[in-house]
Amino acid sequence: MSDPAAPSEERRRWMAVLARAGGEAIRAHLADAAPLPPHTRLRGPETGLVMLRGRAGGDGAAFNLSEMTVTRCSVSLPCGAVGHAYIAGRDQAQAELAAVLDAALQDPARRPSLMAAVIAPLAAAQAALDKAEARKAAATRVQFFTMATMR
Repeated sequence: MSDPAAPSEERRRWMAVLARAGGEAIRAHLADAAPLPPHTRLRGPETGLVMLRGRAGGDGAAFNLSEMTVTRCSVSLPCGAVGHAYIAGRDQAQAELAAVLDAALQDPARRPSLMAAVIAPLAAAQAALDKAEARKAAATRVQFFTMATMR
């Protein structure tokens, strides 16, 4: 059953982590967690396209940039919790697994152990990767000076 005490911001965080994680990484961390409850598929997993939109100059007129492949899935647990997932790409098993985890994480009894065993390690790995990429990008940074600053 869905827990109203689970803040939507916390749910957004765990869904972002699950969407960015690969299916193999999720399964590897689930090996250290309690088994997930049985679930019923409500929708999918289904693969389709979404339109990516951009803005000229970041805040100008919107335009269609490209299409991206996305897989979605919705499941329900016997306790009544409903989980949803949208992931980039075609990995239907990952989408279903992320939806089951979303539903299981809504249960206050399961949340702490799943957060510790699955979400926290995945988030830490993603943060380390982001930091490494930021360091790599910072190494190529160029400082431009103009004549106006030298007067």
